[in-house]
Amino acid sequence: MTDKKVIVFDTTLRDGEQSPGASLNVIEKVEIARQLEKLNVDVIEAGFPVSSPTQFEAVKRVSGEVDVIVAALCRAKELDIQKAYEAISGAQKKRIHTFSSTSDYHILGKFGHERYGKTLEEKRKTIIKMSYDAVAFAKTFCDDVEFSAEDAGRTDIGYLADVIEAAISAGATTVNIPDTTGYTLPHEFGEKIAELKRRVKNIDQAVISVHCHNDLGLAVANTISALDQGARQVECTINGIGERAGNASLEEIVMALRVRKDLLDYYTDINPLEIYNTSKMVSGFTGIIVQPNKAIVGENAFAHESGIHQDGMLKNRNTYEIMTPESVGVPMTKIILGRHSGRHGLKVRLEELGYTTSEEELNKAYARFTKLADKKKEVFDDDLRVIMGDEVFSEIAYYDFDYLNVLSGSVSVPTATVRIKAKDAIFEESSTGDGPVDAMFNAIDRALNIKPEVESYRVRSVTSGRQALGEVNVRLRIGNGTYSGRGISTDIIEASGKAYLQALNQMELNKCETEKFIEENALTNAS
Repeated sequence: MTDKKVIVFDTTLRDGEQSPGASLNVIEKVEIARQLEKLNVDVIEAGFPVSSPTQFEAVKRVSGEVDVIVAALCRAKELDIQKAYEAISGAQKKRIHTFSSTSDYHILGKFGHERYGKTLEEKRKTIIKMSYDAVAFAKTFCDDVEFSAEDAGRTDIGYLADVIEAAISAGATTVNIPDTTGYTLPHEFGEKIAELKRRVKNIDQAVISVHCHNDLGLAVANTISALDQGARQVECTINGIGERAGNASLEEIVMALRVRKDLLDYYTDINPLEIYNTSKMVSGFTGIIVQPNKAIVGENAFAHESGIHQDGMLKNRNTYEIMTPESVGVPMTKIILGRHSGRHGLKVRLEELGYTTSEEELNKAYARFTKLADKKKEVFDDDLRVIMGDEVFSEIAYYDFDYLNVLSGSVSVPTATVRIKAKDAIFEESSTGDGPVDAMFNAIDRALNIKPEVESYRVRSVTSGRQALGEVNVRLRIGNGTYSGRGISTDIIEASGKAYLQALNQMELNKCETEKFIEENALTNAS
């Protein structure tokens, strides 16, 4: 690796999934990981294995699917580190990523108990020892170990330097300086990186990484400022998704480096032609809409409405465009798909959109495609992405509709009747409600003898025209758990029902994985 190469560490599957309302199942994570490999990221952070059975399984599955460094996140605890290694043990290239809190805010909040020390100074010493021990323990499993100083953006520079030096001494090959709360300004964050290079005696033995949050809208600016001061790994997500206001956006960092080569003398190995497809896939699976004016991948990123702008564009594209749509994979021409299109045409277009399908998967997708094509004159790329997303969901179906009928009108009480197929039974019920969707939800609740709380219900059109596909995202609270579901249909009521059942499917899947996790651990402990 040259000094100009910037390592792209993608954390869409870990930090990105922590976006409110985003929930990815194992199959979706694998599909996104394959697309990230096509995008040519250097590292995929696949999840936080110890946090749940689903997270553990997802990291394990991703590790066996891609020829990219797979990282697993873990706290500075032996159990976390062991679980992280177990999850990535099948990866061709492995990384354990451990972290400790370093700011006074975090230390006093998370390590307030006297067992960590009575004074702040004593607690700080405890954190340094925990960090050193965690890295040293991780090093016994894996040569590639990354250490993060959580909330480094608000950490005293002298103490931060001591923690980083200890982590490198223990064997960390990458040290990450996160602006966890998105607090710092670009010049301030860049100076923090420069000061660490001056203070940390062994800093040349590790790659400096940065992980910037977007609470003040400065994540990308802070990341680029850090590169100018010697950082050589950027931690980012597709579409900038993540906790609160999100993370630094991969596509914005990559294209800033490409477009402004005159001032930013660095490069990445990212294939920019896969940026758009990756953006659309992540948006489709997470249900998080890309804002129209989002840089690089937003719907309006290459749209020109003003007469002056249109005139300038027609005369010379460079007048108002600093990059072309084609340079980031936005399709300008494509095969037109309709009811007369065959499997081969569909397969080719799906491959162009980033999907790899087996013969069985193609047959399922083609069945959905022909059904939709009978309703629409033309099937667009967004329709195909929806079809593929719905196909992924169907792979984990525990509950599915056998029958759905809804009656509603301005002078009648909305009534719904549902018949639901489970793996070993059929449930049927009717109910009324405050509108057709509410009546259907009530009927499902009665049929399955449950009463979830609907925390969130969102509807949007994902394709164009009067026969557009509608997407519904539902988040349910059942007991102490929260489960998300997504449904797609040209009928928004049907889409709502599919979303509701999908959330219940997530609940059942989580139950199964928890039971499997407990059983496997019991067998391990017994042996």
